[in-house]
Amino acid sequence: MIGTQRSGSNLLRVMLDGIEQIVAPHPPHILQRFLPLLPKYGDLSEPANFRRLAEDVCELVRVNPVPWEGIRICTDEVLKACRQQTLYELFRVIYETAARQTGASLWLCKSMKNVLYATGIESTGIRPYYVYLYRDGRDVALSFKKAIVGEKHMYALAQNWKKDQEAALRLKDCTPEDHFFMLNYENLIARPEEMMRSLCAFLHVPYSEKVMEYYKSRESTNTAVAGKMWSNVTKPILKDNTNKFLRELSSEDITIFESVAGDVLQRLGYSLCTPPDQLRNYTDREIAYFNEENIRLKQAFIRQADPEDLEKRRLQDELLNRIKQY
Repeated sequence: MIGTQRSGSNLLRVMLDGIEQIVAPHPPHILQRFLPLLPKYGDLSEPANFRRLAEDVCELVRVNPVPWEGIRICTDEVLKACRQQTLYELFRVIYETAARQTGASLWLCKSMKNVLYATGIESTGIRPYYVYLYRDGRDVALSFKKAIVGEKHMYALAQNWKKDQEAALRLKDCTPEDHFFMLNYENLIARPEEMMRSLCAFLHVPYSEKVMEYYKSRESTNTAVAGKMWSNVTKPILKDNTNKFLRELSSEDITIFESVAGDVLQRLGYSLCTPPDQLRNYTDREIAYFNEENIRLKQAFIRQADPEDLEKRRLQDELLNRIKQY
């Protein structure tokens, strides 16, 4: 699954997890988190270095806030199955292990930033089915402003959203049609069964009634318990969960988002609220202020975040901080 978080990706993940042929565990974001850390491991062609990386990646999976229930990730078994000594190969083997242990024929990784790593993923020899889930970026930004993760100033939020959508659309242009599926979040919640039947047909798996009963599943319960920002997955589809930005974002925030990413919004079929003559090109000084304000807002958010939410992320944070000290 590719696109940007806060676009209904956990909803779609737990819906797909109801298909017997699909395993869709909550993502530990293996590539997004470890690619920047690879210099800490040295030459991966050295067995000791690759083992150290494998041990840490497997540990990241084991301490994921939402546990991979019924799945056992053993470093020695993962290493034995690797055909290459790369992070991408570890990623492939770990997810294929999950599929094998659960009897699934397909696995889903919901780490949306994988849109940026498609070339590396395909270097392992797999041919992924890409499911591009997209949502009105202004609602995505509003959701991030309330979440424990992500940027907090509208300029940074718009930049990130635009970058992700442009990457997904570039990938679409170089991927065979039968391996790329575009799914609009607003359509998903308005016509869920129709959209999910289309997606199942694309994936060549039978549709199951369990898809629409996702909120009763153990995976949904485990996800909701692991963090407040995922609480909606234990509820039936919220069909009015659109255009919230019109009520909750300031006109200034909407203008900033549309000035930065309005062209991509329109390309994806969304209308702008800001008149064309009011869209801005921001100065370097304004951008520097936006970036400083983003840092301040993120720090303030963490200070007032729910201690239980922070505790559930503590083990992964400690692991990553330890690696940074290598």
